[in-house]
Formats: sequence, structure tokens, C-alpha cells
Amino acid sequence: MKRPTVLVVDDEPFICRSLTYILRKEEYNVLEARNGEEGLALIRDQKPDLVFLDVMMPKLDGFGVAKQVRADKALTHVKLVLLTARGQESDKESARASGVDAHLTKPFSPTRIVELARTMLAPPPE
Repeated sequence: MKRPTVLVVDDEPFICRSLTYILRKEEYNVLEARNGEEGLALIRDQKPDLVFLDVMMPKLDGFGVAKQVRADKALTHVKLVLLTARGQESDKESARASGVDAHLTKPFSPTRIVELARTMLAPPPE
């Protein structure tokens, strides 16, 4: 069985390394991008199963990436989790409007990342 591919898009090196480490321990194939443009290019090229996507990044923010992914019919299978340091209701509304599947406020626990990845990557019930 093919291992799911997870992309981590975050301009903070510590967060990128931490998420990559946690997800590789769970035996996911993990890719990294350091800004929104790089992340969008990798999503289009690699078609990952799940993307953890920071909101505030240089070149293209997480909302912009999410909207472009959701507008591309070839990427409908890609699950998107938005990561943000801001947890106000308006931020949650913006996340929903951009078409993401889930929204996590920083800081988050490694356990929550693993649980979310497992849930989002679980095969649909028959």
C-alpha cells in the first residue's frame, strides 16, 4: 500500500522541522515548502494527500494557496489544514471561506497533529 504524502508549508524553520519529524515518525512521506508559492508549486507537481499550511507566509499566504488549490479540479482530493497564530472568529471564518478542511491555532500539540493526519487520511468507510 502506498504511504500517504503530506506537505508542510511554513516559513518558520522550527515549525517545519517539528511537523516533518512528527509526521515521518508516523511513516508518512513528508515534503516541505518554505513559502506559499513554493507550496503551491509542490501541491500541483506532487499532488499530496494532506497539506499543513501556515497562514502568514511570504510571497503567497495560506488563504491564497487554499483558494487556488480549491479552484483546481485536479487537486480535489487534497486535504488542507490551515495553521495560524491567530484564533479569532474572523480568522476561522476566513479559513472556512478559503475551502480548508480544518483549522488549527498555534501552538498545537504533536498529538493533535498526528490525530488530525490519521483522521484526514483514513480511508472512507464502506
